Amino acid sequence: MSNHRLFEGEKWLVVTSMIGFLLAAAIAVVILARGPIVWPEGNLQDAFSFNAAIGIFFLSVAAILPFTEYKERKRKIVRWMFIVGALYAYGVETVQHFRGINPRFSREGSVIDLVAGALFGVVSLLLILLGLILTVRFFRIKSNSFILAIRYAFLSVLIANMAGLVMSLLQGRLIGDTGNLIVLHGIGYHALQTLLIPGWLLQHSQASSRFKKGGTHIGGIAWMSAIVLIGLQTGMGRSVFELTILPVLAAIMLLVWFGMAVLSFVVFLGNMKERMDRKHLFD
Repeated sequence: MSNHRLFEGEKWLVVTSMIGFLLAAAIAVVILARGPIVWPEGNLQDAFSFNAAIGIFFLSVAAILPFTEYKERKRKIVRWMFIVGALYAYGVETVQHFRGINPRFSREGSVIDLVAGALFGVVSLLLILLGLILTVRFFRIKSNSFILAIRYAFLSVLIANMAGLVMSLLQGRLIGDTGNLIVLHGIGYHALQTLLIPGWLLQHSQASSRFKKGGTHIGGIAWMSAIVLIGLQTGMGRSVFELTILPVLAAIMLLVWFGMAVLSFVVFLGNMKERMDRKHLFD
């Protein structure tokens, strides 16, 4: 394991993520006070969920960026490209919804609104490109269970980004009769928490290297399988909440992932307790 620590040197990325949480909290207060709908196209619930999701995403990026082993100059470029993209996304998503304008697919906005939406699309592509760059990077550096978890997480994000691109092409999140791409999009991005946390716990446990990597593979493959199954169901234009074979199999895969995540936590706590007992023994 490298000597890097989570969030090391990434103060400004953390601050950027906190902006998303603060905006989401402020929007939640406004929703409670006046409701979510702003005529003719605005929906403050979308702004709330977007800012919260982006905040979580950038907090996750801040946690793992030190492990890229980039030299400081390259890491600084990646960091500030993320920050600039995030600040623009926060601004457009929040301001436009409060103005009653759909920030991406407006049918009521002015030419300036359309330009802002087009630039939003460019920024989204930039963030996707940065994610792809990080994916390649983590596949090129030396692997341990945590790096392995990061690889699975970014593969999941890649699928989420593909769903996002399809939404952009469709100019909406719905596909077929009841398919909703936002479910696939969201679950894909949450791999940056659901896979990284168990991977980190395993890496910092005293279990064998074989167990650590094996557990990470099981959790990662189960999560990725669930995403693929959800993607197939959505691509067929059907809701992932229908009681059919694909969602059932996806649920089973998520249970496998959850079991591995719990086991990772138990192993980590067990090793921590063992270390504390040894410390007290020699005190």
